Amino acid sequence: MMLNAATPVPDFTTSRLRLRRLAIEDARAMHEAYGDASAMTYWDAPPTRDLAETEQRIRRSVAVDPRWHAAWAVTAGTDGRFIGMTNYHGRDPGHRRLAVGWILIPAFWGHGYMREAMAVLLNHCFEELNTHRIEAEIEPGNTRSARLAERLGFAREGLLRDRLFVAGQPRSVYSYALLRSAWNPGALP
Repeated sequence: MMLNAATPVPDFTTSRLRLRRLAIEDARAMHEAYGDASAMTYWDAPPTRDLAETEQRIRRSVAVDPRWHAAWAVTAGTDGRFIGMTNYHGRDPGHRRLAVGWILIPAFWGHGYMREAMAVLLNHCFEELNTHRIEAEIEPGNTRSARLAERLGFAREGLLRDRLFVAGQPRSVYSYALLRSAWNPGALP
């Protein structure tokens, strides 16, 4: 199944989570991550100042055609509480490549939720979007995300110096990639 502008972003369910298309109604809960300085330490933008700014970011995200970008709210399966967000972006179908990102509300760190959510998203990207290469950019100090990427099978390829400017300051990132030939969802811990 190839997504197009008329095709909705699919929902996914795991043993503990539900992933559904991110919506403006998620802004209040998303602000717990976007507005939190610790959650945003390694994000490509500074924390949002208020709920209105979080809403703006979500509006921009959901307005993009899912052929190029899609974002999912990650919710706890038991009570439906919003705990984070994951996405793909920069999709290039011709080269069968895209990038992924994720953020989790700090209260939910350390429980394996994002590994579970990303496994579902990665499988979707490889199987349904016909992706060959999935990329992630992770700042050198972001050890949690680096560990997650490596547990998912990503390999660190190199340092991209001053790749981002956040709040007027240059930031370097490591380039990580996962190739279709290395993807083995059954081997995930």
